[in-house]
Amino acid sequence: MHFFSRVFLPILLLGYIATETYLKLQHSSLCDEVGCKLAGELLNFDAIYLNYFGLVSVFFLIILGYLSLKNKFYEALFFIGLYTGIAFEATIISYQFIANPEPCIFCLGIFSSLLLIALFSQIKHFAITLAMVGAIFIGLHTLSISKNKVFTPLAGNYLIQSKTCPHCIKVKAYLSKHQIEYTAISTQEASARNFLKFAGIQSIPVLILKEKRQTTLLTGDKKIIAYFENQKVTQKTDIEKTVIKKVAIPAQSSISSGFSTDFLTAGDEDAGCAISVVATPSCEDNSSHGQP
Repeated sequence: MHFFSRVFLPILLLGYIATETYLKLQHSSLCDEVGCKLAGELLNFDAIYLNYFGLVSVFFLIILGYLSLKNKFYEALFFIGLYTGIAFEATIISYQFIANPEPCIFCLGIFSSLLLIALFSQIKHFAITLAMVGAIFIGLHTLSISKNKVFTPLAGNYLIQSKTCPHCIKVKAYLSKHQIEYTAISTQEASARNFLKFAGIQSIPVLILKEKRQTTLLTGDKKIIAYFENQKVTQKTDIEKTVIKKVAIPAQSSISSGFSTDFLTAGDEDAGCAISVVATPSCEDNSSHGQP
C-alpha cells in the first residue's frame, strides 16, 4: 500500500503534469475551459514555468516516497513535501474560486491527486489535511480580493477611475451635474487593470461608451467632457432643425465611433492622471498632468 501511495500515484501525477506541459509547448492543453485561461492571467509570469516547477517538485516527491519505504527520516521529508504541495495548490485553487468565475480544471486535477496521495499514505492524519485546506479556503475568503470578471455586460457608460485622481473627480462631478448615468469601475479591479494593460493605456479617467453595435473609448477628462458637450450641441441643433422642418444631417463632432486612432493617448495637457498597470495605481496631483 505504501508503494502504491508514495511512488505509483506520484508517478501518475508526474505523467499528468508532463503531458499538460508538452501540450502547452505545442499551444494546446488537456483543459480548454475558460477558467484555465483566466487562471493563467492571474500569474505574474508565464504559466508554463508553474508546470516546470510542478514537474521538479513531483519528481523529488517520488524519490522521497521511495526512500521513505525503509527510512523514517525520508518518510518525514516525504510528508513535509506532500503537505507543502497541498497547501500550495489549496491556496491557488481558493484564489481562483474567488477571483475567477470558474477555477482551472488542470489545477483541480493536481490538487485532487495530492489529496488522494495523502489519503492513501496516512489515512489517520487525513482529517488534519482537510482542516488545513479548509482554513486556507476560509482565510482567503475573508480578504477583499478583486474579481476577474466582465464589467461592461450591457450598453451604457463605464468610467474607469480612481477615487484619488483629480481628473476622475472632475469628470464624475460633470456627469453627476448633468445627470448622465454611468458605472464607475475602480482601477483596483483585476479586469479593469488587465484591460488597460492590454490596450496600452497608462492614464485615467477612461470612458467606455458601449452601444449595441460599437464601443467607443475616450481617455482624459477634457476629451470626455468635450464629448458630452458636443452631444448637447448636436441635440440642440437637431431640435432646432426639427422645429423649422429642415431635413439635414447636423455636423458631427470629431469624436469617432469605435476605437479611434488616438484612444491609447491621454489627450492634451491636464487630461489625466498617470497610472501604472503593473503595480497599484498612483495618482499625483498637478505634477502628473498629461501623457506619462
